[in-house]
Amino acid sequence: MKLYTYWRSLATFRVRIALNLKGVSYEPVYVDLDAGDQRTPEFKGVNPQMVIPALIEDDGNVLFQSMAILEYLNELHPEPPLLPADARGRARVRALSLIAVADSHPLIVPRVRNHLAATLDVDEDGRLAWVRHWFSAGLDAYEGHLARDAATGSYVHGERITMADICLVSHAVGHQVFKGNLEAYPTVKRIVELCLRDERFAKAQPRLQPGAPQTH
Repeated sequence: MKLYTYWRSLATFRVRIALNLKGVSYEPVYVDLDAGDQRTPEFKGVNPQMVIPALIEDDGNVLFQSMAILEYLNELHPEPPLLPADARGRARVRALSLIAVADSHPLIVPRVRNHLAATLDVDEDGRLAWVRHWFSAGLDAYEGHLARDAATGSYVHGERITMADICLVSHAVGHQVFKGNLEAYPTVKRIVELCLRDERFAKAQPRLQPGAPQTH
């Protein structure tokens, strides 16, 4: 199994966590988004959308889009489950996952930032303000739900890790990559810190991947 990945990709971060949780080994294939590797004919043949992640199974089957990959891995490897057993719980976990995956993350990816620069002449400061706005909007939504809902436990939903924790962690860590902090979001901060004490989350972090800038 091969995972097309890049250190800064939050969508691929989610898949790395899920693979670690499921105990599934994979061969990383690095796609340098800053160098434009995603636009090469070779990678376009893997994923015509020219985005990562892409997960290639041993028989050549190509999986794409992080939420679809998470659900697929959960069906293929049921333990530990990434979704609750009850329908209401599954709906809540999927909805909380989509705050990051569908509402916030798509607005901050490089192709959107590049379009803002090329089409609307938004400068670097403006693009950073745009990114931080959408990270904060997502965190506001998460904190509102998690602090209010009785279904919130040690983790996003009860006492077991679900895909909502994976998505929350990817969003929170992305916010931190762009110099944000979680102090205004105490429930989010508590859950994220708990998850990151788990090696399966911790070793998937963007800053620990090959190609990541070194910080001192």
